[in-house]
Amino acid sequence: MIIGRLIGIDRDEDALFASKKRLSNYQNVTYVWGNHENIRQHLNDINIDLVDGILLDLGVSSYQIDEATRGFSYTKNARLDMRMNQKQDLDAQYIINNYSKENLEKIFFEYGEENFSKRIASKIVSERENKKIETTFELADIIRSAAPKGGVDSFKRIFQALRIEVNGELRDLKKAVEDSIMSLKNGGRLCIITFHSLEDRIIKNTFAEYEGRCTCPKDFPKCVCNFKSYGKIITKKPIIPTKDEQERNSRSKSAKLRVFERNIK
Repeated sequence: MIIGRLIGIDRDEDALFASKKRLSNYQNVTYVWGNHENIRQHLNDINIDLVDGILLDLGVSSYQIDEATRGFSYTKNARLDMRMNQKQDLDAQYIINNYSKENLEKIFFEYGEENFSKRIASKIVSERENKKIETTFELADIIRSAAPKGGVDSFKRIFQALRIEVNGELRDLKKAVEDSIMSLKNGGRLCIITFHSLEDRIIKNTFAEYEGRCTCPKDFPKCVCNFKSYGKIITKKPIIPTKDEQERNSRSKSAKLRVFERNIK
């Protein structure tokens, strides 16, 4: 019987520790501390060229949200942190207290799609002149006072935007998808789970780019544009959780799964 090899990559050392504990009975697992944006380097470091399949589960984990000390949640009071990699310097507290009003507006609007970005950014800058903003509840109070109707949805959007900025979640995502596709064997599949539209848009567009398409006029008898294809999109529409799954796991509601299959000709 052929036994495969599982390679787990995560920048959060707590996640690796939990995985090692849960999979302690399996000897065919390799744990790598790192980020998916460096997948080619990680595979090279363990002398692997191509793999049979890759699963990218993007975004924050339930553990990170539920663990109050990590500072990801506006429902639990903690130091503003939000670092997936606890060894990096940049955290949410630094961003809130040091970024300019213009930069905060940009982050909140582009990463959180928050309509009241200017009002919230202005309020943050005003409040930090009197006192350093240190905790999740302090930030939540500012958002509540700046956003209409108490800002319940704004909490989610601002905290998402901060998390994305802290961890650079979108910065190299396209590169991670490209390198993952190029790391697949013929017939291998890349499966990616996203949890918000910003991630999903990047995945959808990159898959389309790597699937390629003929740009010749329809009346040409044969293709002459020599377009390059690296495979095909398996999921023309993303797979979303069933109602039953959403009821069992409310955090799955925004999840979308897209699949790409590498075809080397």
